[in-house]
Amino acid sequence: MNDLPRRAVTRSAKLATLPLGFAGRAALGLGKRIGGKSAEIVAQEVQQRTAEQVFKVLGELKGGAMKLGQALSIFEAALPQEVVGPYRATLTKLQDAAPPLPVSTVHKVLTEQLGDGWRDHFLSFDDQPTAAASIGQVHKAVWHDGREVAVKIQYPGAGKALLGDFAQLARLGKLFGVLLPGLDMKAVLGELRERIAEELDYLREAEAQHAFALEFNGDPDFHVPDVVAANEMVLVTEWMDGTPLSRIIAEGTQEERDRAGLLFVRFLFCSPARVGMLHADPHPGNFRMLADGKLGVLDFGAVNRLPEGYPPAFGKLTRIFNQGDMATVTEGLRQEGFIRQDIEVDTDALRAFLAPYVEPTAVEEFTFSREWLQAQAASVTDLRPTNVIRQLNLPTSYVLIHRVHAAGIGVLCQLGTTARFRDEVIRWVPGFADDPGPDPNSDDEPLAIG
Repeated sequence: MNDLPRRAVTRSAKLATLPLGFAGRAALGLGKRIGGKSAEIVAQEVQQRTAEQVFKVLGELKGGAMKLGQALSIFEAALPQEVVGPYRATLTKLQDAAPPLPVSTVHKVLTEQLGDGWRDHFLSFDDQPTAAASIGQVHKAVWHDGREVAVKIQYPGAGKALLGDFAQLARLGKLFGVLLPGLDMKAVLGELRERIAEELDYLREAEAQHAFALEFNGDPDFHVPDVVAANEMVLVTEWMDGTPLSRIIAEGTQEERDRAGLLFVRFLFCSPARVGMLHADPHPGNFRMLADGKLGVLDFGAVNRLPEGYPPAFGKLTRIFNQGDMATVTEGLRQEGFIRQDIEVDTDALRAFLAPYVEPTAVEEFTFSREWLQAQAASVTDLRPTNVIRQLNLPTSYVLIHRVHAAGIGVLCQLGTTARFRDEVIRWVPGFADDPGPDPNSDDEPLAIG
């Protein structure tokens, strides 16, 4: 944990360099404009330098800064390639495994959390972690009844560092408004802070994981390891072997890729309907292909609680988009809060932005690929203030849904999966299948959003 600046004054000082750096660049831009450069060129230069400064400072921190960086990654198509490159490098650095805790610290945490006789709970305990990240690390062990288990241990001080970051980042709303004028940064930070507080509570994570494990017990497609024991900072679950999705991406056959991608989508779409929750951290490290062909799922620290399933507007607007009625889609997005009332957007630009999320639902079978995603991103890469991505807002109720879908599309493109994704949307997403009742687009029956 030595590389994680934890002292509040140190972290505050690093974060404070963001607005100060921006102010200097804004003054520089004003000088250039007086000197003859067009306002639009100067605005792009200021935005680019601001972005570079943002990513540089976020890259020096972990905790809340990392979570914010990951959340903002869904907007990377709005930034020019020369900025996107360093940004991706920053995210990679942020997501790299943290140095593991010293063994003495691991034992100290276990003693504090489980008592002096913590070893009595285990027949064996491997002091070397099998995984380490920004909040905690995982050790393999054998429970006292002979079951192989995963023991997840939270880093001391991780919670204070994480939540402290958000207090500082909240001061930077205007700065991010320069990069993404339509984004309600205060709402995004508030939603993320609330979710991070949940992620730090291993008892809450245990509750979520147990609910998933119960629902998918004996399921033909999915396996979720059940919870063995938990408190606020230590979580013990059944151990699960399997082939990580990252290895399927690197070495899998096309058949394995197709199977993994289809199950990945099915899990994300069916969970809100079956469990009332959406797994909100869908990176390849949290999924395994098991020997029996099932998809194994790990890490339920970040979940979006959707007791009523997906918002009905999600499926309805997707269906209407496929029908070509962009006027109704635009109005629906405005009602849902994606477009603020004082913002006017270009319909064609909006259609191009939404296409990657909707296009796979318009055909019986679809192939995801890096080339397809790059082409989609290229069509909307534009840093001008009129760029549609920069004009959109992200309502708090959709923060995690959007993050999951954006990240999920990235995983599917890495897999290069071909499958009948439309079938999954029809089955699990309310509002997507044609309504059996009156036409919601008819003149005498207004579209009900939400």
